[in-house]
Amino acid sequence: MGQEILPPSGGDGDNIQPVDLKAALEERYLRYALSTIMHRALPDVRDGLKPVHRRIVYAMNDMGLRPNAAFRKCAKIVGEVMGNYHPHGDQSIYDALARLAQDFSQRYTLVNGQGNFGNIDGDSPAAMRYTESKMTAVSELLLEGIDQDAVDFRDTYDESNSEPVVLPGAFPNLLANGSSGIAVGMATSIPSHNVHEICDAALHLIKHPDATVEKLVEFVPGPDFPTGGIIIDNRESIIESYRTGRGGFRVRAKWETEDLGRGGYQIIVTEIPFQVQKSRLIEKIAELLIARKLPLLEDIRDESAEDIRVVLVPKSRTVDPTILMESMFKLTELESRFPLNMNVLSMGVIPRVMALNEVLKEWLDHRREVLQRRSRFRLAAIDRRLEILGGLLVAYLNIDEVIRIIREEDEPKPVMMARWDLTEVQVEAILNMRLRSLRKLEEFEIRKEHDELTKEKGEIEALLASDEKQWQTVAWEIGEVKKKFAKATDIGRRRTQFAEAPEADEEAIQHAMIEKEPITVVVSEKGWIRALKGHISDTSTLAFKEGDGLKVAFPAQTTDKILIVTTGGKVFTLGGDKLPGGRGHGEPLRIMIDMENDQDVLTAFVHDAARKMLIVSTEGNGFVVPEAEMVANTRKGKQIMNVSMPHETKLLVHVTGDHVAVVGENRKMLVFPLAQVPEMSRGKGVRLQRYKDGGISDVRCFAIADGLNWEDSAGRTFTKNKDELAEWLADRATAGRTVPKGFPRSGKFAG
Repeated sequence: MGQEILPPSGGDGDNIQPVDLKAALEERYLRYALSTIMHRALPDVRDGLKPVHRRIVYAMNDMGLRPNAAFRKCAKIVGEVMGNYHPHGDQSIYDALARLAQDFSQRYTLVNGQGNFGNIDGDSPAAMRYTESKMTAVSELLLEGIDQDAVDFRDTYDESNSEPVVLPGAFPNLLANGSSGIAVGMATSIPSHNVHEICDAALHLIKHPDATVEKLVEFVPGPDFPTGGIIIDNRESIIESYRTGRGGFRVRAKWETEDLGRGGYQIIVTEIPFQVQKSRLIEKIAELLIARKLPLLEDIRDESAEDIRVVLVPKSRTVDPTILMESMFKLTELESRFPLNMNVLSMGVIPRVMALNEVLKEWLDHRREVLQRRSRFRLAAIDRRLEILGGLLVAYLNIDEVIRIIREEDEPKPVMMARWDLTEVQVEAILNMRLRSLRKLEEFEIRKEHDELTKEKGEIEALLASDEKQWQTVAWEIGEVKKKFAKATDIGRRRTQFAEAPEADEEAIQHAMIEKEPITVVVSEKGWIRALKGHISDTSTLAFKEGDGLKVAFPAQTTDKILIVTTGGKVFTLGGDKLPGGRGHGEPLRIMIDMENDQDVLTAFVHDAARKMLIVSTEGNGFVVPEAEMVANTRKGKQIMNVSMPHETKLLVHVTGDHVAVVGENRKMLVFPLAQVPEMSRGKGVRLQRYKDGGISDVRCFAIADGLNWEDSAGRTFTKNKDELAEWLADRATAGRTVPKGFPRSGKFAG
């Protein structure tokens, strides 16, 4: 046996402490969650940065990689960030750095990259040993005043250095560049915006601190994505999103038609929605083309170089470009939704979802605090300089005596302090002065600098004493940023446009997404359905399961809607393209629609929104229903006729002409005007014919001027004109008269 392993204390068990597992898990998971929220996933509302981005920008500043400096290898920058500030993987730091340099990811890039930093097709950047970078003007603005005590600093992870808790943030980075991240139990998703517009909104908020979101949306109408595109949301939903801090924006690709002459054209897509990979988008469209889901599209080509140019070739010159594009928007990422969830760290510590005005307010408050801190820092520097200037003036006025003391005294400092009542700082400044500076030491120069600093000190003190002056200065600073990124400049012009989605016919769009092919729909007695290719006139050859037979068969197109009516008065809708193929016996309808077990299929037919139907129950109640009202959009179907057991829905006929002929099981016939039957979208209906017992046998709509005809079992046709029908003509809900001579024994109008 090996040596027994004992606890550290020697085995008496004193060092073992029982811990409640639930409490330990809660406490540790909470600590992990907070760490993720605070130090990884959510941006600070004040500078719009997560810690990794803040550390990258700060490290680049440390390295002197300003916009006018030379580029440095990204590997060097990543090493600095990882070694000094961010103890995480080099690849994660480089990914974050590369994203800050991508002009298709960032609306205003924080890093100026040289080399391959990836592209909109989703290709990765080159390895960090090949790429180089430095800061941009935006990064410089974010850091403005960092060395003037503008923000608090804290120890780095190994306590060997210090890093800023937040950047001074002269640039409104949170809204300008947006942010996205997933923390524990919360996420953030903020789109980018136009800086010119943000500055306008901020300036309005300084003048009117109680400004509503509705008012601010006049300045910031919506996001401004790096990749452009068109936002098709209405103003109300945009305002609601900004008011609650939650919502989303529907972004569409920008497209135009290019005339090819002779009536031909092709569609050119020039901008795609934000964060959509172009290569993946084209692959998806190509897959849909192969699957024949885009019948209006002939081909797709990617002719992009620096700019995006995706060519869509229509099937023919007669294809409506709007309908083609609407079908593309429905099926592909040419339209995508960018979510808005302004979940940020308020004051750098409290995660919460903020509205547009709250985000701007916190940024403005931060800018004011930075101004105050920088002013106090400058004030302290002025005070130190004024003190030194006072000492230098004494030295100038008594230069010979000063030189004598320095030459003759062993300890000149205390002697000089006692002689002219100078402070230690002043004496140090005199003693540290170089001999060559004596030549420049003129009373006029000293007094001039003293006066200028005194004046500046007065201005700063006045600024610190007045809220109004502070806000004026903040407004001036924002105005300068606005000038730098004005819409007139190339970087500042708005890229994303706004438009209403064009009013296109939904029916036409649905058809545009289905290849139109002829089919024959077959429904069996036991409720099995299938769609055979082509139009088949002879149904006698169709095979069915044992004990099953043909219920109904009719020609249709794959683009048609097929309506299925049950004995329970319900209507279900199936797309012609969704029906099972003609091989075998098809599929039971019950697995495609939620049909009750005690109900059967009454009939099925191709939907025609222009038609009307007369629907009748076994007890002889009926009403007219427009077919447009019968379409059901869900598996549950739509209840049209209210029937309760033992009665069922029995007949469904197309409404034609102006009269109705009804035959009962008692072989009595009644003819009455169609106008006496009400038109409804749902109901029990009205009595068509009165019976002592039994129910209805058949019903037919016809034009009285043409007469009523029927066929007997031998296939002969009989017709009764208006005069001959006189004895059967009466009002609805009467008993009627015995059927005319020659009427089929089946009691049906069709033999």
